[in-house]
Amino acid sequence: QVQLVEWGGGLVQAGGSLRLSCAASGRTFNNLALGWFRQAPGKEREFVAAIRRSASNTYYADSVKGRFTISRDNAKNTVYLQMNSLKPEDTAVYYCAASYGDYGFNIYEYNYWGHGTQVTVSS
Repeated sequence: QVQLVEWGGGLVQAGGSLRLSCAASGRTFNNLALGWFRQAPGKEREFVAAIRRSASNTYYADSVKGRFTISRDNAKNTVYLQMNSLKPEDTAVYYCAASYGDYGFNIYEYNYWGHGTQVTVSS
């Protein structure tokens, strides 16, 4: 069993930055691919970014490419999402997710989820 806890959300002005963090419990962190998803009010949960177990590859949604960076620290059992040049359309609840697969873009490919952290970007 893996438990995920996110933090780092908040209110920021357009153009600003935030860094989300997600800590995982358990001894299997190195064997997990990790991802970030987000869900805005009235919309489906959507893929934001993913990172492989070895951090050898990262993947991004087109809407965040060049602005967001996913990274992981296996020694700290933590995955990060650095978000720069934030836009009002980035406003959503952001979820950390973990998968025993290699990586994934779909919510069904992830086995564990955090409870989410709210990000609000004002114009």
